[in-house]
Amino acid sequence: MSDYQRIEIGGIDQWRDFHGGFAPGRMRDGRRVLDHELPMQFVGVTANALVPGEEAGYWHAHSSDEELYLFLAGQGQMGLDDDVVDVGPGTAIRVGQGVMRTWRCVPESTEPLRWLCIRGDGGPLPHHPDDAHRITDIPMPW
Repeated sequence: MSDYQRIEIGGIDQWRDFHGGFAPGRMRDGRRVLDHELPMQFVGVTANALVPGEEAGYWHAHSSDEELYLFLAGQGQMGLDDDVVDVGPGTAIRVGQGVMRTWRCVPESTEPLRWLCIRGDGGPLPHHPDDAHRITDIPMPW
């Protein structure tokens, strides 16, 4: 028997319908943690959607995870340490360890910001990222 699994996550227009996250109390609409539904060992993936004007509302950084953000639709911005970077369809951003990050869908976007976040750290992936820490004393950059 082959070692593969298949799930349907729907088209990007359906991603906002999901309510999820890594832990109770931190769940939100438009987030689906695919590695909680698939037996992933080394790579984590989330499918995400924010409506115009919505933002993460927090910064965070990872000590060992590396993340790759692949933006598929909408217009947004990422705060990356001291920089604010515009993102949209076709933008790919790799974020290394220790870099503070946050994101938003700009209010003037004509559609939700939708992206995949792929993460890994070179070893077995824990069910909940155990290397992340929220940074709550820095205001949003926009």
